[in-house]
Amino acid sequence: MNLYLRYFDKEAFVHDVDEAIEFLSAISEIGMDAALEADIREYVASDVFYPKRYKVRPRVYFIIIKTDAESMQDFKEKRAVHGVAEAIERPQPTPVMVRLTTPQEGWYEGAIDFKRVLMVPGTGKFQYKDTHFVARCKATSGQHCYERIVAHLRERVDERSQFPSAKGRNFKFTYLGQAK
Repeated sequence: MNLYLRYFDKEAFVHDVDEAIEFLSAISEIGMDAALEADIREYVASDVFYPKRYKVRPRVYFIIIKTDAESMQDFKEKRAVHGVAEAIERPQPTPVMVRLTTPQEGWYEGAIDFKRVLMVPGTGKFQYKDTHFVARCKATSGQHCYERIVAHLRERVDERSQFPSAKGRNFKFTYLGQAK
């Protein structure tokens, strides 16, 4: 495991924690002390692979990145990024817009969470209430299912009610099968 260190335009590619501490000690602004050295050693020894950022002063940091790269050139060209092999093997999730607009005619079950406007009986004032609505409908895609559900609700609730985007997490749909 190698380390990449950067502080403004000063950067280094080192092969162990002692070289990293030596590089950082040479930068007077960082102020290397025993606590910082212990924290850097602990980070390098851990199984954590995300970059670590250390505060020098307000809004000024230096960064340490663990890498499998053999040289600075390999690191900069991203030839040995940790976890690339696992990412390639894992199937990537389908983007929301692709799932929404893929044409597949049949029955869908759509669930939507929206803000419904209701009148408070005692005061006559209105308030928003989180409402969950589930419906099954014939549609040609997930987007069409969303549009049909929202059209149905718009006819039955106050026009000030607020509906989420079909792309958001407040709308979910499931394809149930072919229409007969």
